[in-house]
Amino acid sequence: MKNLLLASLVAAPLLGSAQELPQPSPLGKVEQIIGLTTVSVEYSRPSVKGRVIFGDLVPKGKVWRTGANKCTLFKTDGPVLVEGQKLPAGAYALFTIPNDDKWVIIFNSDTSLWGEEDRKDSADVLRVKVPQQKSEMTETFTIGFEAVKDDRARMDLRWEATRASIDLYADATDQGFRNIEAALADPKATFGGYNGAARFCLDRNVKLTKALEWAQKSTSMERKYWNTHTLARALAANGRYKEAVTAAEESMKLAQEAKAEAYVKMNKEKIEEWATKK
Repeated sequence: MKNLLLASLVAAPLLGSAQELPQPSPLGKVEQIIGLTTVSVEYSRPSVKGRVIFGDLVPKGKVWRTGANKCTLFKTDGPVLVEGQKLPAGAYALFTIPNDDKWVIIFNSDTSLWGEEDRKDSADVLRVKVPQQKSEMTETFTIGFEAVKDDRARMDLRWEATRASIDLYADATDQGFRNIEAALADPKATFGGYNGAARFCLDRNVKLTKALEWAQKSTSMERKYWNTHTLARALAANGRYKEAVTAAEESMKLAQEAKAEAYVKMNKEKIEEWATKK
């Protein structure tokens, strides 16, 4: 009996150590598609808890792990431009050096690091500088993406009343054309697929002759208000404004029948614009 009691006392701490308990700096993850490139960040999120953060808990002018616990992990499945500088696809430990006016953002190839002490300059793949800005009070350290548009996004690092923002750009044009080529090579390619290919070109103002060819193919397969509007845009982009107005009028009529008011409005605006150029 005495031996059984002793065994239970020894085992109790071991059982307790296996319990899953809330962490002071819980793990967070954020993911964003930029163009056709997926960027993700995994990081631990400490809170202010009444403390002075920058200049005290996080010293200025020194490398910071940019969060808590294991170093922040930045992943991208394609190359991105970070503040205009190329960062290859891969996984990186994200470090920063906070200062009063600018932050240094460091992408390091050693993703096994727990803190900043063992980081080696030789493993730094990229360093950029970004301005420090005042921000609304943020109790818990937050990394997020804003201004996501046209293959570009802004990655914000916010804590206390401070924000550092990093411009990310991932050009989707080349990959987009590879995807289009593969999709349209399929004998089962639909009129929607040809329309999407035409819109991709028109939205980026590239390969406009090809855009017209694909728009014509789409409407020849099946005519809807939306792909007829794309045809009108493609005709105008190739300088054929009279035909563009005719196509837009047809698109507007189809849109009215479908009660698609947004397309009615778009067609009206384009007809007015292109009528002066016929």
